[in-house]
Amino acid sequence: MTTEFFNGISPVEYKGAESSDPLSYRYYNPDEIVLGKRMEEQLRFAVAWWHSFAWEGGDPFGGSTFVRPWHPQDNMERARLKADIAFEMFDILGVPFFCWHDADLRPDQGNFKENLSTLNEITDYIGSKMNSDSPKLLWGTANMFSHRRWMAGASTNPDPDVFAFAAATVKSCMDATHKLGGQNYVLWGGREGYETLLNTNLSKELDNMGRFLSMVVDYKYKIGFTGTILVEPKPQEPSKHQYDFDVATCIGFLRKYGLEKEVKLNIEQGHAILAGHSFEHEIALAASEGMLGSIDMNRNDYQSGWDTDQFPNNVPEVALAYYHVLRSGGFSTGGTNFDAKLRRQSIDAVDLIAAHVGAMDICARGLKAAEAMINDGGLEAKLQERYQDWSKPEALKMLGSSLEDITQLVLEKNINPEPRSGNQEILENYVNRFV
Repeated sequence: MTTEFFNGISPVEYKGAESSDPLSYRYYNPDEIVLGKRMEEQLRFAVAWWHSFAWEGGDPFGGSTFVRPWHPQDNMERARLKADIAFEMFDILGVPFFCWHDADLRPDQGNFKENLSTLNEITDYIGSKMNSDSPKLLWGTANMFSHRRWMAGASTNPDPDVFAFAAATVKSCMDATHKLGGQNYVLWGGREGYETLLNTNLSKELDNMGRFLSMVVDYKYKIGFTGTILVEPKPQEPSKHQYDFDVATCIGFLRKYGLEKEVKLNIEQGHAILAGHSFEHEIALAASEGMLGSIDMNRNDYQSGWDTDQFPNNVPEVALAYYHVLRSGGFSTGGTNFDAKLRRQSIDAVDLIAAHVGAMDICARGLKAAEAMINDGGLEAKLQERYQDWSKPEALKMLGSSLEDITQLVLEKNINPEPRSGNQEILENYVNRFV
């Protein structure tokens, strides 16, 4: 079905850096080869169904500002219209993937049986629109944070009935993801945390969350889902403290419950900032532990203290993020999902297209800068130089020694080291050459 929402907007084409057309790609050339792969295959862009189509433009101080032909999102006819418009936008942008929560696709029916029926109905409809040339599903997930039933968490809820509802919901979303050929399944614990310790049993909630995730992994194998299970770190908002605080916390959690070989991480730029980290830090840490799965690309407003989910516009930040993605071997089943939304005042259909065009160009510029730094080898050379003494036999022997043996070595050789420069400014200047 063809709608009129994007009337007058043609498919976006790559026209090069000199183009002044705001609806053209100046840097994103899907066929350009970057480190041996097509740019499209390196970036693996995905559109987020929730921010692009389900979000209505509200904020904590005001209601919706968007007027869309599928509003209000309260029946299946409008859900199908929303899907029609989504696939029109995918065609205009030429993106290879999309992502969804179940609540983005269909209205909540108030009970699980009808939620399951409408989820199956709308995902069958989406499946009918997918073919060999259409975008694929990067990942699906369950929204277990918006409805009032989730106010005290899902898998960590003190009420076993809520745990049961959550388990059934995730099963339904995994089934839908599998049916649509999804390449990953994501769990983001939006309210898996606490608001006060006065009424919270930490050990009980963490154990239940660990058991829940183990059930998810077991079910993955039962249905033959070959994609990757991902969890998404976030420190706070809406909960005061969330159990998936950051990459390091998630790694510790997965190891505690024996899931470190089964689950990887979906890392969001905005969440990294809220946790007090940089995006590249979180990516590099996950990659160093073999747990980098996928990324949500966006940015926060640094003058606001919350997760504003804006489209990326900072090439140096994006370049360093992709440097660590490429350095780790690039994405396998993961990709770059735009977990980003328009500003409340950007109410036109063309704004939705332009936002993605600009973000895709920013990512392409960052990717090419990352490729240039890897090919030049300057950062890697300085890294090897800084740690080269740890490859010497006496250093390796020391790691297998005791404190007593090392103390004796210091005394015998009169070891009294002088500090060595980290050359941070030189390295920052080096990066600036490429961005």
